[in-house]
Amino acid sequence: MFEMFALNATEVRKDWGAFIDSVIREKPKIIKRSRDYIFTSSIDMTKELLKPYTFTALSYIEEDGSVTLSLNEFDLVVNAENKDAALDMLARDLQEYSEDFYKEFEYWHSAPNRKPHLPYIMNVLLQNNLEGIKNIIKCQAGES
Repeated sequence: MFEMFALNATEVRKDWGAFIDSVIREKPKIIKRSRDYIFTSSIDMTKELLKPYTFTALSYIEEDGSVTLSLNEFDLVVNAENKDAALDMLARDLQEYSEDFYKEFEYWHSAPNRKPHLPYIMNVLLQNNLEGIKNIIKCQAGES
């Protein structure tokens, strides 16, 4: 169905500036070049598309009083002296993993168990800072 909305790449190239303005101010657009299709969107619209891709971290209080957070969506686990420090650490680890995934995209995205990470990765990368990343992590009490 999306093909019916696709714009020809040659036509888009003729007035690239107007095309970009329409994507930013109006709506996402699809470009067709030969057999390939490209989806274009503003960052704000893309953030809206990715809103459902948040994280759930299970929180465990250890015998020594430290807090372990275990992310459901990815294989990330951190331990720190308190929940705030653990959440900071988890956000930094998520940022680092997301940056590595993007830098080595062909490698990570080709792995069948990592391919579903893409929308989560993009949501992390579109956050402005660590606070933004922390805001897309929901902590829940884990069961012992």
